[in-house]
Order: sequence, then structure tokens, then C-alpha cells
Amino acid sequence: MSAPVAPAPSPASFKLAGEGAGATRTLELPIAGMTCASCSARLEKNLNKLEGVTANVNLAVEKAHVEFDPAVIAPQAILDQVAKTGFTIPAQTLDLAIGGMTCASCSTRLEKVLNNQPGVEARVNLATEKARVSYQPGLIDEAGLLAVVARAGFSASPITETSRAEEKARKAAEYRHELRVFVISSLLTLPLLAQMIPMLAGVHHVEWMPPWLQWLLATPVQFWAGKRFYTGAWNSLRGGGANMDVLVALGTSAAYFFSIYMVFLDGPLYFEASAAVVTLVRLGKLLEVRAKSRTSGAIEQLIGLQPRTARVERNGEAMEIEAALLKAGDIVLVRAGERIPVDGVVRDGVSSVDESLLTGESLPLAKRVGDRVHAGTQNLDGLLRVRAEGVGAHTQLMEIVRLTEAAQGSKAPIQKLADQISGVFVPIVIVIALSTFAGWWLASGDFTQSLIPAVAVLVIACPCALGLATPTAVMVGLGRGAQLGILVRSAEALEQAEKLSVLALDKTGTLTEGRLALLGIDAQGELDDAAALRLAASLEQGSTHPLALALLEAAKARGLAPAPLTSFANAPGDGV
Repeated sequence: MSAPVAPAPSPASFKLAGEGAGATRTLELPIAGMTCASCSARLEKNLNKLEGVTANVNLAVEKAHVEFDPAVIAPQAILDQVAKTGFTIPAQTLDLAIGGMTCASCSTRLEKVLNNQPGVEARVNLATEKARVSYQPGLIDEAGLLAVVARAGFSASPITETSRAEEKARKAAEYRHELRVFVISSLLTLPLLAQMIPMLAGVHHVEWMPPWLQWLLATPVQFWAGKRFYTGAWNSLRGGGANMDVLVALGTSAAYFFSIYMVFLDGPLYFEASAAVVTLVRLGKLLEVRAKSRTSGAIEQLIGLQPRTARVERNGEAMEIEAALLKAGDIVLVRAGERIPVDGVVRDGVSSVDESLLTGESLPLAKRVGDRVHAGTQNLDGLLRVRAEGVGAHTQLMEIVRLTEAAQGSKAPIQKLADQISGVFVPIVIVIALSTFAGWWLASGDFTQSLIPAVAVLVIACPCALGLATPTAVMVGLGRGAQLGILVRSAEALEQAEKLSVLALDKTGTLTEGRLALLGIDAQGELDDAAALRLAASLEQGSTHPLALALLEAAKARGLAPAPLTSFANAPGDGV
């Protein structure tokens, strides 16, 4: 029985000292539930009762320093003792960027490997190339998780705010690389395929290209463009599994090396088959990379709403600094038209703030001294001095980002079924290919006639569509919802939402896109509708208020140019 698991906001430290036989190990365990000195004393006493254990519990930092002899007692027994004493060891969550996954079989296998570790619960998403891992300190730590991923044949690194920008640049570079490889591979493959054009007219296939030239064109396609398949297959097999790369490497290698053999026997060649398969699969990878990069666009747009720089008062002077350097307690200056960089409280100033991003309210809210404001919302007209309380990753906007990412990483029931199929897909395909070869060999006795159908089975079977389609659809749906202000807790909830017949809302006036639009004009006196709209747009052209923007947009749509503006004054909360 393991210790109860509870969520924790802060990471825990974990250390192992001395890995040799008989060496003492050290655990640094975070403890939740201690309220006084007697709690820490009771836990320390109970831990020290265990044979081979020396413990020290610190109430101030809510941690237990435990030294134990692994030859005498297992770490799980220590965790159980903490639970029996009435306290919990909070589970930690780690988000990892995963490299080296090439198909659904990879993500399924890695998830299985992680979940086989004691105290670990993991979800691996092929579309995002990320893993969310919940683990229990004392049984495994961050370094241990990274080592598990490496042994499975993949690379991993913790996701940070800095790594988000690096990931975007990496995906852009990956797309350019895939495009370059596909173009060059296509140029080398097309001459080989040109020999097959007469067959479209019913003419027998004639190889007009010398065998040595076909060999020369196919070789860079096989070993340069196809290098990733050999590398991926090796990493997969070394990690104890088989993925799509194994199928492609086996199928194309069989066609390529059989063709080399036939060059010396002056027999039929199949260089165009191996080259075409490599090129087409690289095209699939190109489209896959493009889809993956686009699915994260919604998250990037949300993050982009939080300003990168801020004006802050320090030592009596106003200075512009990186928003990442802001601290709780800083006084931030927000001018009209700027987005607020922090969660905080207004110290001075009066203004209207557009909070439609967070609340769905289409009309701005008046903000005065003592009112709360949030990062990502827009200050429309006045100057505000805001005392920062939530900065950087600790804002309501970033919490929305984290919730959206967590939902995107969750799995719908249909995806779990797809993952189960993907996990056994490759071995089954290999068995079918071998059976196909054996069947044709027994029927015809012709090696060539038996090899081609077997190669076809290997290269056309790909579990990627099965494993990539569902998570990509979930990411796009949840991301688009987040852009519109709709947060969905999980992929399962999104899948079940299709069955909804009635949707009950507990608030009115916020089920909008957050944008105002002019519906009608009721001009009075001598003014007609067009003249009234032009006059209103002329007055509002210096304002950033949503009502002003709606009037200006309506005037533009009707071809009404506002009159030149010579002076403009805005009274926060009253108008222009």
C-alpha cells in the first residue's frame, strides 16, 4: 500500500546517496498535513522506529530528511509509515518535452514504460510530443524519470517558460528540414518513377534507365532521406519495442537490397519502389510536423496576451523591464491601450478595462483604487498604478494556459482504444508480412513474386493516422475553445459534449465572443443614418473603447470616412 497522494504546488527535492551495496540512501520527502510541533515530533518518532532508518522532520519547511539502509528496508515501507502516522506525501507533476517519437506505437510504448514505474502515472501525447507525469517523491525523482525515458529510446527535457519559445523555434526548424529533405528526395525519385509512365497507357514496363544510374539515384534516398527510419527503428528495438520505423526500414531495405542483387543477375529492379516509399513517408512526416506546429497556435495566442515588458516604479523612478523580472509587490504603470502584465490591485488611477478575455463580459468594467485587475486584460483609457500580486506563471491567464494544456494532454476514451491497438500493431503487421511471403512462396515458388506483396504489407501499414488523428482533433477543439473563452476540463468531457441536448448557464450576458457590433441606427432630427454614423465615428476615432471600435468598424463597412480629428479628450467612465 502506498502513501496517500495529494496535489502540491511546489516541486520536491529527492536525493539518493551512495548506490553501492550496503550504502546509505537519503530521501528528502515533502510532508503535507503537519500543523504544529507535536505533528513533526510524532512523525519523526514513528519514522525512527523503523529498522535501519534515521529521520529528522522539519516543520518549518514541511520536509522529512530520511537516511536508510536499502538492504534492511524498502522506500515504500517508509512512505507507508508516513501514511500510517496520518500525513501525506504530495505527488509532484512534471511536464516533459519528448523527442524521438515517430508514430503512435512510440507514444503507447513510452506511456506503458513510465506507468510501470512505482508511484508514477503518465500520459504521453504524440500530437504535442509531450508527457505529463505525476510521481511520488521517495519512489522516483525527476532524474530517474528522465533516465527511464532515455532507456526506452527517447529524449526528454522538463518544460519551462523559456522552453516554450525554444520549442516553437525548434518546430519551425524541423518543418524547414522536413521540407528540404522531401524536395531533394522527390527530385531523385521522380526519374525512377518516370519509367513507369508508359504502364499507364497499357504499355509493358520498359527500364530505359541503366541499372547503375537507378542504383545511384536510389541510394541517397534510401540512406539519407531514409536515415531517420533506420535510427528510429534501432532506438525502438533497443528500447524493447517496434514502431512504424521498423516497418518502413524492413520494407524499403528488402526492396533496395533485392534490387542490388538483381543488378548483378540482370533481373527486374525495384529501386523505384523503395525510393517512392521513403519519399511518400517523408511527405507524411512533413504534413505531420505541420499539423503539430499548428495545433499549439491557440496556446501561443493565449500566452501572447501577457505583455513581455512592463513599466515599473523602482527607487522613485519609472523604468521598462522584462515582465519575467517583475516581483510581487512591484508598482506597475499601465497606460491607456496597453495590456496589464500582472494580476494585482489598483493603487492609483481610474480607467475602463476590457476583461472579456477572462469573463466574457463584452462591456468594459470601470476600475478604481482597490479594484482587482488581471494579466492579459486591456486598459482602455486612463493611467493605472497597479500593485503586483501574481506575476509570470502565477497569473490567472497562465492558469488558463495550464488548464488548457492539461486538457489537451488528456485522452478521450476512443484514443485509449487507439493506443491499445497501436501497441500491438507493428508485431502483427510483421507476422502478416511474413505469412504473405510464405503464402506466395508456397503458391508460386518465385522469390520475387513472393517478396513484393510482403514488402507492400510492410510499407502501407501505418498506425500513425490511428494514433495522431484523435489527439490532434482534441488539441484543435480545446485550443479553439480556449480562444473563444470556453475551457473544457478534459478530452473525455469534449467527446461526451457531442451528446448534449440542453446547456444550462448560470449567468447571462457573457455568452458572447467579447466583440460589440452595430445592429441599427435611430437618427433624430435632420441627420440621416449615414450622417449620424459618420459623426459618431469621427468623435470616436481617438478611442480604444469597444463601443468606439464597433462604430468605427460599422462606418468602414459602409464606406463612411470619419472627418479629420483636430483634438480629442477622453473622460474615463464618462466618454469622449
